[in-house]
Amino acid sequence: MRPLKITMVSQEYLTHTFANGIRLIHQYSDGPVGYFGILLNTGSRDETPEEHGIAHFIEHCIFKGTQKRKAYHILSRMEDVGGELNAYTTKEETALFATFLAEDYPRAAELLSDILFNSTFPEKELKREKEVVAEEINSYKDTPSELIFDDFDELVFDGHPIARNILGSFESVRSFSREDIFRFIRNNYHTDQMVISSVGSILPKKLIALCGRFFGTAPAKLRVNQRVAFAGYKPGERTEIKETYQTHCIIGNLAYDSIHPRRVVMILLNNLLGGQGMNSRLNLALRERKGMAYNIESSYNSFSDTGLFNVYFGTDDVNFEKALDIIYKEFRMLSEKKLGSLQLARAQRQMIGQLAIAGENDEELMLTIGKTFLFYNQVDPFRVVYKKIEAVTAEQILEVANEILDPARMSRVVYH
Repeated sequence: MRPLKITMVSQEYLTHTFANGIRLIHQYSDGPVGYFGILLNTGSRDETPEEHGIAHFIEHCIFKGTQKRKAYHILSRMEDVGGELNAYTTKEETALFATFLAEDYPRAAELLSDILFNSTFPEKELKREKEVVAEEINSYKDTPSELIFDDFDELVFDGHPIARNILGSFESVRSFSREDIFRFIRNNYHTDQMVISSVGSILPKKLIALCGRFFGTAPAKLRVNQRVAFAGYKPGERTEIKETYQTHCIIGNLAYDSIHPRRVVMILLNNLLGGQGMNSRLNLALRERKGMAYNIESSYNSFSDTGLFNVYFGTDDVNFEKALDIIYKEFRMLSEKKLGSLQLARAQRQMIGQLAIAGENDEELMLTIGKTFLFYNQVDPFRVVYKKIEAVTAEQILEVANEILDPARMSRVVYH
């Protein structure tokens, strides 16, 4: 074992790396509730075509039994003390996490360790969970406002693993065997690609000792394979007849990867255009002034090697072309006219306020710092993040708008 290594990255976060490569990040909070999770740098893009949906399926089944616990005992372990277990899967990450009274840190750490390293995936549980996932797929197919995002990914990332949806297909999910699951875990669950994230009232030395006991003794398993980077984007269009009450549409373009120097500028531009606020440019233009849409939003997702920007809206068919024209007009305004100093300051202030409010949600904070540490191996204190946002210039926003909001580079999916 290497000597104990503790690094204070700021007054807010503590980090530690165990000998097997698993990393820990913790923020002390004096509240009564603790938040503890393990994040893995693996997701649906790491699947082969035959494994389509298996990362998400494992997330479902990993709670169904270990070498010493049955499914009921796993669920009851936290719920008996008022806690909760949860998990999620994205295209590049998997997370398992728990919420509990801070005095139950040892219970949560031991349980998540048992689930991560000792799950047995019993056959009868796999069979039952395949039907649960099939119903999840059915539910998704019944929700065009969600399904259209997967179709857009398929269009933009055509032929690349990022293109495939996270849930898989009926056929692929029903074909999975226990050996398929263990093979995927062997190939993709690497200790140097795991981060333990914690927010709660536990002292650093106690937390490190606790995690060292349950996670630090696992055999080292380092990643040697690399993901295939996406290349060769070509704008495309797809229209499908869905017989929905609304016309649903997504338009978008490739954007910056997760380490690109313009990523912060892109985040600010996206928030200004169609982010969380009701005063976003698209919401004001399409919903508040014209009453053409109930849902109108833009999003920017960054991956390790690429990124994606898109705008989604739903509207009556008779308003569809008018709505598109309004959206492209907003694109042109941001691409042709530099923001004034007051506009820029207002956008920066709004973004900082949203981040500050989100940081008050300790569960969200635990997941955010865990994900950030997983991919960047560091987490900037809030004050540093705020300074990066305040450093964005009107010229930078104009340059990014001209690059990303170029209509000639846009792809489009429409459901009529």
